[in-house]
Amino acid sequence: MTAPRFDELIHAPTRLSLVGLLAATEWAEFRYLRDELGLSDSALSKQLSVLEQAGYVEVHKGFVGKRARTSVKLSRHGRGAFDGHVAALQEIVARAGATLAPPGA
Repeated sequence: MTAPRFDELIHAPTRLSLVGLLAATEWAEFRYLRDELGLSDSALSKQLSVLEQAGYVEVHKGFVGKRARTSVKLSRHGRGAFDGHVAALQEIVARAGATLAPPGA
């Protein structure tokens, strides 16, 4: 089980959505991520750069024929950070549920 650890870098809504998508696949193409998140190329590039600098993602740039292709995957470090963040969020929700329970429940 992963130790709960709130991660400010991942918590930003766009990055949380991005890392969540990456957690569900081994590699994802830039176009897929852009379209799923509804981001511009530059906005997605900026978020990926932040995550790459933190060591949370690996970016592979290559060509298929004459077309440039960028693929992204969550690194082992990024997976641990995401799992810890999810565990921290689950703890927060569990505590909130416990405090909101009616008396005698």
